[in-house]
Amino acid sequence: MFFKIKLIFIALCCFALNGFAQPAFIVNTKLQYDSSVMADGKNALVNLSKLIPTIILDLKYGTTKNFTHKKLYKNARTTYLRYDAAMALLQIQQSLISKGYTMKIFDAYRPYSVTKLMWALIQDERYVANPKNGSGHNKGTSIDLTIVKLANNEALNMGTDFDNFTEMAHHSYTANFDSTIRANRNLLKETMEKFGFKSLDTEWWHYSFLSSEKYDVIDLSFKKLKNIVKN
Repeated sequence: MFFKIKLIFIALCCFALNGFAQPAFIVNTKLQYDSSVMADGKNALVNLSKLIPTIILDLKYGTTKNFTHKKLYKNARTTYLRYDAAMALLQIQQSLISKGYTMKIFDAYRPYSVTKLMWALIQDERYVANPKNGSGHNKGTSIDLTIVKLANNEALNMGTDFDNFTEMAHHSYTANFDSTIRANRNLLKETMEKFGFKSLDTEWWHYSFLSSEKYDVIDLSFKKLKNIVKN
């Protein structure tokens, strides 16, 4: 049974890599990335672990603890955002720390090839970006995160886990949620939006920086980025 499931997953991956329309231009070489940064320094990706060493990383797609049950990222020891989004995130972290909290990041930059794999499994734009356009994650402008207490690293109760593809993960859902859960979600949403991020209606954990349209889609592995990203 496991072997059969594995074969189905491989087949879906192959279909994902070859069966969909994709953006006209994708940055997938060091030369393309370097040229983009030379044209505008704000195109650079920023290593979030270096910029904000107080964040907690829990990169779900670098493990099997995600909706695919597969390790989609290899060599993912940190994650990245574009310069402007990263600077806004630094302000968010400073704001949270002043209140006794810190961020736990589930995902930020995501190689375009991984988005194609995800779409092959869940073709629902409420939860997975359509690869024909790429996603904010592929552009380094979207982030998935939650809030954690500084005192004991306890995550605030948001009502569902990360990657819960049900109505309970929607911002509009309030049934059966007590005032604490609603307050926790509001704290995250209000803090993110204060510094230039926009929420996604269907996922309480997902936020995108408002200027994402101007950036190219990137398809560089974490291993390559480790040697490419300078900051």
